[in-house]
Amino acid sequence: MNPAFGEIWVYLAATPLLGLTLTLLAYQAALWLYRRAGHHPLLNPVMLAVIMLVTVLTLTGTPYQTYFDGAQFVHFLLGPATVALAIPLYMQWARLRAMLGPLLVTLVAGSLTAALSAVGIAALLGASDESTMSLAPKSVTTPIAMGVAERLGGLPSLTAVLVIMTGVLGAVFARYVYRLLRIDDPAVRGFALGIASHGIGTARAFQVSEQAGAFAALGMGLNGLLTAASLPWIVPPLLAWLDGVAR
Repeated sequence: MNPAFGEIWVYLAATPLLGLTLTLLAYQAALWLYRRAGHHPLLNPVMLAVIMLVTVLTLTGTPYQTYFDGAQFVHFLLGPATVALAIPLYMQWARLRAMLGPLLVTLVAGSLTAALSAVGIAALLGASDESTMSLAPKSVTTPIAMGVAERLGGLPSLTAVLVIMTGVLGAVFARYVYRLLRIDDPAVRGFALGIASHGIGTARAFQVSEQAGAFAALGMGLNGLLTAASLPWIVPPLLAWLDGVAR
């Protein structure tokens, strides 16, 4: 790094707003690229922004905590933003009532499949119990996933990374999966994406349509509740059984 630039960066790093500024600039740049590419799913703005931020922090040697001290305002806004998702869902109330039964079946099937398939594959491939427990709640929003992982005996920090990866992959490849399966209903698409890819998938669904986004928000919230309530009771016995099978 250029010595003069290094001195400037050290000075700026002491400013709490640096993290917030970097976050906003990275996302705006990623969003510009995403729009210029015709909203191509492989250029997901969240993924691009994360890559940009990681690159800048690595090249400048800036500790994550220093960055987060300034960016935590964005983190705080996740709470109000999540609550605000109830507004578009209320606008879809008639459709929601008509689809209540199928949605509940989909919720249980999708939630359990996302968690148990990850646990089963990881255990059968020889992953440690700690890594397997970290992987189990990968399809729910980060705060819930980290809490569940900690209760299961996993690593919350590893879970956070896996959650982001799951969300980005879902947002990138969902379009192709839906085309392959010939799923066209925006409500069905959104609900499935919310269950599988939590907040990042929900953000992607809102880019498609308000209806898809509303049902994605519903799927994300319900999946978080079901996962938090069920995994501590289901995963440890399953992992013990799989360990016995492996032996």
